[in-house]
Parts: sequence; C-alpha cells; structure tokens
Amino acid sequence: MPREWLRRARTDAGMSTAEYAVGTIAACALAGVLYKVATSGPVAAALESLIGKALSAQF
Repeated sequence: MPREWLRRARTDAGMSTAEYAVGTIAACALAGVLYKVATSGPVAAALESLIGKALSAQF
C-alpha cells in the first residue's frame, strides 16, 4: 500500500501557477483578436445585418 501512495503523490495531476499564467495570457490575447475582428467594419456590418434579419423575421 505505501508504494501506491508514493506513486500517487509523485504524479503531477494539474497545472502549475506558471501554466495558469500562460493560459490566462493566451486567453486574453485570443479575446483581443476576436474583439478586433468583431468590431472591424465588414464583420460588424455583417453581424448587424444578421441580427436585423433575425429580429424582423415573421413568426
């Protein structure tokens, strides 16, 4: 039984603080890129058109 306990104690079962930091930075960078794309002229116009069509649809 002690060997099994030692094996479980030595395994790395999660992310470390540095990995969380890198993941957070990557997520923020992706959010920034998506924000820039979504607020660009052609994409914003397409989204407005899509939403306008959805709101004016006949039921």
